[in-house]
Amino acid sequence: MIRLKGVATTILIGAACAVFTTSCTTVPSGDDQGFVPLFDGKSLDGWTLLGQKGDGYVVEDGAIVCTQGGGGNLFYDRQFSDFVLRLEFKLKPGSNNGIAIRAPKSVGSMAYKGMEIQTLDHFHERYGDRLKPFQYHGSVYGVIPAATGALKPVGQWNRQEIRCQGRRITVTLNGAVILDADLNNVIDHETILAHPGMLRESGHIGFLGHNDWVAYRNIRVKELPKARIDNLAPDGFKSLFNGRDLTGWKGVPGSPPEVAKMSITEWAEKQVSADEIVSTNWVVLDGAITHIGKEFFNLATDLDYGNFELMADWKLYEGGDSGIYLRGSPQVNLWTVPEGSGGLYNNKGNLNKALVRADRFPGSWNRLRIVMLGDKVTVQLNDELVVWDAKKRTGVTFENYWERDKPIYDWGPIELQAHQHPVHFKNIFVRQIP
Repeated sequence: MIRLKGVATTILIGAACAVFTTSCTTVPSGDDQGFVPLFDGKSLDGWTLLGQKGDGYVVEDGAIVCTQGGGGNLFYDRQFSDFVLRLEFKLKPGSNNGIAIRAPKSVGSMAYKGMEIQTLDHFHERYGDRLKPFQYHGSVYGVIPAATGALKPVGQWNRQEIRCQGRRITVTLNGAVILDADLNNVIDHETILAHPGMLRESGHIGFLGHNDWVAYRNIRVKELPKARIDNLAPDGFKSLFNGRDLTGWKGVPGSPPEVAKMSITEWAEKQVSADEIVSTNWVVLDGAITHIGKEFFNLATDLDYGNFELMADWKLYEGGDSGIYLRGSPQVNLWTVPEGSGGLYNNKGNLNKALVRADRFPGSWNRLRIVMLGDKVTVQLNDELVVWDAKKRTGVTFENYWERDKPIYDWGPIELQAHQHPVHFKNIFVRQIP
């Protein structure tokens, strides 16, 4: 997919491009051991087309073809997390398409809600000199630029491999590595807020048609093993909970404005009292921080955080109510009501409800991902985007609950909230973003 200069939705990534290598490296093609086909060469069985344009996609000569003047989002029905995708593709002059990875099965642009690996005849005259670095073939569209020079002339078949393993994305084209990047190295705030889908852990593989002819064949995938050990932080993250005790956590002596007015002596006394209350309400059970008390009292990190990505697994039971405070301010809401969790409960002038309900059944574990940059927040629940400004393609402003006439604080603790209900938290990881 491309967006040409002058279109309002073009995203700029500024200096973020500089952290990636864009020179080609030749590698051996390898064998196909462990790969399974996604396409039988005869039909689109196992695939779903959404948002069809024109004739959409057809099967011709053993290939999936996006018809000229047609397209839409064609998704393979199964989801994948860590994998290697291999395929061949052929372009015509000016062809424009994309390969969706870890994407939700939905209409619209997967370059934002998921990830799109660009498929493009980027040297065609129709594009002139208007392409951004992240719009050339093989790029993670809008996020990471790929190297050029490995694409064969139009009309010839190209071999491409896309490897997704954790946050590392590698694209190999005709034996040359044209992109090899860690998504954690993307630090430009506008880019991260505009492309929350790049942080998804799993999703669909698909083809994203943009009215141009493109053919794909020999489509096959190999899933990569992915072990998850509770409370062991993934690469780039720090664990906020060791799985054994409440080291690194404390009680909350008061709201930020209240604490700011306290003398050192008063603060110390209230902190001791808060820690005592925490010790009778919060415990560690079966590797999870658990609220067992009847008192409405938060558990806070010892350290303050500014810009960050936070992951946390949580579990509530029917009727349960909880939340996560950001920079000491309420809250990303967690509950079992029909509208769903993840909303910014205390917002008044900005979005405060979840866009969709993504909660699992009460009593099941849920995974939450929160990105907070400046005063903007995006929230994903179980890999569904529940807080995001789709119109502006950025995060939602997080309001200051304690002092409505002021913006949210630059720094503050992360807090786990509980009412008079049992709630469990584990796998609490944070990644600070410069």
